[in-house]
Amino acid sequence: MFSPLRRSASSTEKVPARSSSVDEVESLPPGDAAQITEWKVLAKIDYRVVPMLCLMYLLSFLDRVNIGNAALFGLKEDLHLVGNEYNNALVIFFIPYIVFEVPSNTLMKRFKPHVWLSGCMFLFGLTTCMQGLTQNYAGILAARFFLGVFENGMLPGGLYLLAMWYRREDALKRMALFYGSATLGGAFGGLLASAIGKMDGMRGFRGWRWVFILEGALTCVLSILLFFLISDFPEEVTWLTPEEKAFVKTRLEEDAGVSQRHEKITLRYALSVISDYKVIIGGFMYFGLNVPAYGYAYFSPTIIQQLGHSSIQSQLLSVPPWACTWVLAVSLAYFSDRIRHRFLFALVPLLIAIAGFVTLLRRDLQNTKVGYAALFLAVAGTVGALPVVLCWFTTNLAGHRRRAIAIGWQTTFGNIGGIIAAYAFLAKDAPRYTTGYALCIAFLCIAITSCTLYLLACIAENRKRDKHPSLGDSLSAEEKQLMGDLNPEYRYFL
Repeated sequence: MFSPLRRSASSTEKVPARSSSVDEVESLPPGDAAQITEWKVLAKIDYRVVPMLCLMYLLSFLDRVNIGNAALFGLKEDLHLVGNEYNNALVIFFIPYIVFEVPSNTLMKRFKPHVWLSGCMFLFGLTTCMQGLTQNYAGILAARFFLGVFENGMLPGGLYLLAMWYRREDALKRMALFYGSATLGGAFGGLLASAIGKMDGMRGFRGWRWVFILEGALTCVLSILLFFLISDFPEEVTWLTPEEKAFVKTRLEEDAGVSQRHEKITLRYALSVISDYKVIIGGFMYFGLNVPAYGYAYFSPTIIQQLGHSSIQSQLLSVPPWACTWVLAVSLAYFSDRIRHRFLFALVPLLIAIAGFVTLLRRDLQNTKVGYAALFLAVAGTVGALPVVLCWFTTNLAGHRRRAIAIGWQTTFGNIGGIIAAYAFLAKDAPRYTTGYALCIAFLCIAITSCTLYLLACIAENRKRDKHPSLGDSLSAEEKQLMGDLNPEYRYFL
């Protein structure tokens, strides 16, 4: 019987055969199962899939938020940005970023991940370079708009691909490393910007221009390498043996049913997925987290500078909070996978984040040590919860089509929070930033409420299916597998 909640197999456990008429890869014959060692196959997948996606997302996040670093090196003054024009430049990024996320996952499914992701990566790297050559407000607006066009597929595409490679009980550690690469991007960005800032005036370019040019060039070069290294979906790779590929297929089917890799996505089907109340709640979970996450990412260098530090010192001091965030995110992921539970591992860091933002809101402005310590709590709690929330929602879905659409919806709706964050910390509110911190606290409360509602929805669905085990009696085994998480025998992670 299809049982998505069964425990991980031991390293040499035999996996039962399973047939399917919808996937090209055959299931593993029972006689060959003993030849496959699970940990060796997982290690091979980890080596070929996770590092490439982490590098891709690190550079994506770096090129997205390095405008915050550039702002300390004269960007606003050179481009004559006044009032809220800098905030407008942040916001325009999110317009195409939001609009194209669902289509991006659909296109990635069509063109294969290594082509789509590396191609988009090269283009957003080139656009980042162009930001360094802009001469006025209109130029930075245009560059930020096209940056949003080309970056929109990185997060949903990475989550989608990881969800198609790993079972739910294995996925969070890998997704934490993937999403946690953004925190490394934040830390790396501060270090890199502090070094690049010393190039101010070289060849007639200000330091902020070199930040964009050099970081964008790095992205372009590495995108060419990643074209050959990013893995496709399990059904399509050539670096697994036929036996290993069949093993992976059978293993994933036991957790989430048939992958439906070659099933077409129609508008009617997409609307039916997005109308699922659990999918709608998933969007609000991410939406609530994105306001404080982007608020910190874009404005932390400025906030740290206003604690009384120089531009170079502010860049360097932005590194430790990101580094601590990475440690917390990976630790939460490890224990969450170990216990096979998600909700509490999302709730605890969210409460830590609220404590951090409340401290920032109520602190004595003269006490800079308390202000800096509160930044650790704020970013570690917010960004530490993000991989848990994303993985919980993503891997509770099943099948290519539902995951492609629902992940696109969650990231699309959630990134509206980036627009709000861009206007949360206005220059006129410095140095207290009462509105910005209050908004972050309010949206963290939205995230907690949404996570609680999602937990209750999963509990209700599981109990309904436990109470009425005959719901799937009229369905064939193949029909049940094609239903993914709508299968009456499927049980959601809590």
